[in-house]
Amino acid sequence: MITIGQLARYAGVTIKAVRHYHKVGLLPEPERDHSGYRRYTAQDAVGLVKIRTLAEAGVPLARVKELLAAGEEEFASSITEIDEALRRREEEIRQARERVVRLRAGNALFVSTEAAAMLDLLRELGVSERGVRMEREVWVLMQAVAPDEAAVWLADKTDSLADPEFRRIYLAYDEAFGFPADDPRLPALARRAADWLARRPVLPMADPEVSALAMAAAGASSPAWDRMAALSALV
Repeated sequence: MITIGQLARYAGVTIKAVRHYHKVGLLPEPERDHSGYRRYTAQDAVGLVKIRTLAEAGVPLARVKELLAAGEEEFASSITEIDEALRRREEEIRQARERVVRLRAGNALFVSTEAAAMLDLLRELGVSERGVRMEREVWVLMQAVAPDEAAVWLADKTDSLADPEFRRIYLAYDEAFGFPADDPRLPALARRAADWLARRPVLPMADPEVSALAMAAAGASSPAWDRMAALSALV
């Protein structure tokens, strides 16, 4: 007869684990002897080793008792089922880890891979973090609400960024965000942007309400940008 401490040591578990197995009904709890101690047998130690082995293999505790009492065929079938469940869980964990990596990267969690690549390119070109954030927030909403149209617009945006003139205009607009509305540089920049856009193919129109919502969510408005939008409409 052995004590609970000896039992735990022989089986390679903690005393707390032994008591938990008692509580969930996996290991019978012996009566106390005349000295007030619970005494365990060698069979208890064998049973505890089996419980620990199954638990370490990933078998849910709720199924350990079932497996301990199962015949060979039933045991094999149950293990196959548990293995499949573990494989599914492993895939869920793998996908979760990918999302964590994307979260750490910043851009790619809420937008498509293509949009994330475009945002990375903007940062490489020297666009401000404010500008990159605005773009990201716009694409988050547009890709969720109008994914087909957003794919066309994104392809056009990526193609535009290959044009050195568009890059210069984009950087100038990014810099002008904080300009006062009466800055003398704004009219020329608005005209330059309008001239460039006039040479581009016409794209599908976005829902005005969705576009306004996306721009508002991104904070893509300033006195200077509002004035340039008004000036571009007059060109």
